[in-house]
Amino acid sequence: MSMHPSPLLVADCPPAPVASAAAGSTILALDLGTSTGWAIRGHDGLITSGTVSFRPSRFDGGGMRYLRFQHWLEQLADDSGGLAAIYFEEVRRHIGTDAAHLYGGFLATLTAWCEREGVAYQGVPVGTIKRFATGKGNAGKDAVLAAMRQRGFQPADDNEADAIALLLWAMETRGGVL
Repeated sequence: MSMHPSPLLVADCPPAPVASAAAGSTILALDLGTSTGWAIRGHDGLITSGTVSFRPSRFDGGGMRYLRFQHWLEQLADDSGGLAAIYFEEVRRHIGTDAAHLYGGFLATLTAWCEREGVAYQGVPVGTIKRFATGKGNAGKDAVLAAMRQRGFQPADDNEADAIALLLWAMETRGGVL
């Protein structure tokens, strides 16, 4: 599992919605997949982002990537002092059957974990994220990357850029409530 963090302090963004007072104010945004993009805003306002790979080794069984994803979520929640909410990119159309199956596995793992841990979660359509980031709902990967770089972030790839855009959307719109 490799992680590439790129921290940035965002002091002037409004607070994100909080699921419960006990959960704190830490929010996580995810671009689910074998190469998962993530961005987290801690209670101190610091944004950290990166990518993590859940590519199986040749000796892994079919469910190992999901077990590693679940363990990674648990570790992230522990390290951050608890998560108030998780936002994820809601994909409705996939390039192929394998991509759809993998996304479904990550989504099932994520939502089951959130239910068990009492963490609020919300899917956000891809077009909403792209429109927020670039002004165009059908923008390409390069446009989202460029938009996040223009905001001062240095995403390693489009997965990290999507997660950052989603986190900023959640912070600026209070999860779509405004």
